[in-house]
Amino acid sequence: MNHTTKPTELLLHGLPYAGQDEPVRNRVPLSRWKKRSVAVVLAMATCLAVPTLAHGQFLTVFDSIFSSIQSDIGGSLKSVNQIMQQVTKLQQTMLAPLAALNQARGFVANTISSFRNSSNQIFNTPFTSAVTPGPQQFESILHSRLSTQIPSLQTSFTTNYGAVPPVNTASPQDRVMMDMDDALGQQNLKTTLIADQGEDVILQTANQMENQVAVSTPGSNPYLTAQAQVANLRCQAYMQMMLAAELRQEAGRIAHDNALVKRRTTATGGVNSLISGALTR
Repeated sequence: MNHTTKPTELLLHGLPYAGQDEPVRNRVPLSRWKKRSVAVVLAMATCLAVPTLAHGQFLTVFDSIFSSIQSDIGGSLKSVNQIMQQVTKLQQTMLAPLAALNQARGFVANTISSFRNSSNQIFNTPFTSAVTPGPQQFESILHSRLSTQIPSLQTSFTTNYGAVPPVNTASPQDRVMMDMDDALGQQNLKTTLIADQGEDVILQTANQMENQVAVSTPGSNPYLTAQAQVANLRCQAYMQMMLAAELRQEAGRIAHDNALVKRRTTATGGVNSLISGALTR
């Protein structure tokens, strides 16, 4: 019998090995894996390299900006601060010395504490002197210093001084004169209520201005002066109103006296007519 000799087969990793380096079917997957690994590594290196370069550029830009601020702008700001300090020192030593300001503020504060309470007592001192109930009510309304009491003032005036007599109880001329005198009297009394209330407003403004002067700062004098001028104009307006009321009252009194002279003249003419008629009969 002829025995055919079979070559000896070797196994490598469970596969037949005939002296070659690697099975063909294993080299293809290994080569693909290597290629994928190299591509991933290159991609990661590229991604890491680009931000690093950009970060370095950004740092360079910021370093340039900070350097410009510290060297150029910083020097200018330092010079400006030095000039401002010199100006402030000049103002504190020459234009507005702190010691003189504190002295003026102390003088104003002492004046306020010395005279304000006394002034308030003078302006708010009551002058009531009526005894009977009707005049007492009328006097309290006059001293109320409230313009809202004007309707009550008119009612109380009629109650205390009486109303104009009805028709046929007095001559027409007498009724007209009484009506005019009552009207002028009520107008002036109402004006005093308004003026008293305005006086309180002026006093409050004056107190506020004194308080502001006591804590004023350099440069605020023009504003305080303007405020004082406005308050002065308001006070002048109230004074003009009171003077106008006084002039109306004086004109009414003159007209009343002149009306009495006219009545006496008319009465004298009537008497002369009666005498002449009696003598000619």
